[in-house]
Amino acid sequence: MSLKHRDLLSMADLTAPEMDALLTEARRLKKSRRPERRLAGKTLGMIFEKPSTRTSVSFAVAMYELGGHALTLDAQNLQIRRGESMADTARTLSRYLAGLMMRAHRHADVEELARHADVPVINGLTEKEHPCQVLADLMTALEAFRLKKTADLRTLRIAYVGDGNNMTHSWMLAAGILGLRFIAATPEGYAPAPAAASRARELARASGGTIEIVRDPAEAVRGADMVYTDVWTSMGQEAEAEKRRTIFRPYQVNDALLAHAARRAVVMHCLPAHRGEEITAAALEGPRSVVFDQAENRLHVQKAVLLRTLGKE
Repeated sequence: MSLKHRDLLSMADLTAPEMDALLTEARRLKKSRRPERRLAGKTLGMIFEKPSTRTSVSFAVAMYELGGHALTLDAQNLQIRRGESMADTARTLSRYLAGLMMRAHRHADVEELARHADVPVINGLTEKEHPCQVLADLMTALEAFRLKKTADLRTLRIAYVGDGNNMTHSWMLAAGILGLRFIAATPEGYAPAPAAASRARELARASGGTIEIVRDPAEAVRGADMVYTDVWTSMGQEAEAEKRRTIFRPYQVNDALLAHAARRAVVMHCLPAHRGEEITAAALEGPRSVVFDQAENRLHVQKAVLLRTLGKE
């Protein structure tokens, strides 16, 4: 199933069959480990407005192992810093590159880049969504529970605990599209954006999934097969860090909270992690953790996304 000439800005840009095809491709690539030079001669431009470890390295290695090249573009060194429009930047870079990936402060900027670019644009993270991470998470869930296809994920209860941020948005949308059971526990005032929740529930009504948002973390985790968390203070929110530590303390993923989960439950975190804040070291490093499998799977998912957006039909 080709995504040629398509942008990937949101989980909602994908259908359930397209997600299944991407994850099947990613798992095949991981298993084979054979070099594939299907993107030889192609260059991916990677624009970074925010720091990055997994996104930058996984995309760069993916392009290299597929025979292409990744060009890192620090936004501070581009002319957009001096006022050049995103539209002009998009039109110019499209003349040089086969595709663009952007990690941006504002989702609107990635949308504008895509609107004016003549090549596929991939969202490497914005304040609204992080679709490539959730694709890697879905792949990790398939592996952890030895499932064959994305439809099998419907057997799982997925709990998210913490801030209703970009990760929550992308997970809700994925759950809505795939028909999954997803429940998020967030403090009052920190729930997911109403527009994202509304869209996810609309998708879930069509797919048979369920999207719940509650306050009590124990209620969310009760019987869960997957327990997911993220940092309490995202990039750009550093001034709120102390206030957030107080508000989110009851939402820490620790042994006491995990006691409510299913015996087979796995622990997920998109990293970077702040041990002792949103998750304890025991939970992050314990036998239930699949956190570093998630991190590895970013590489394989990135390869699948790049092959299907930049590769031949």
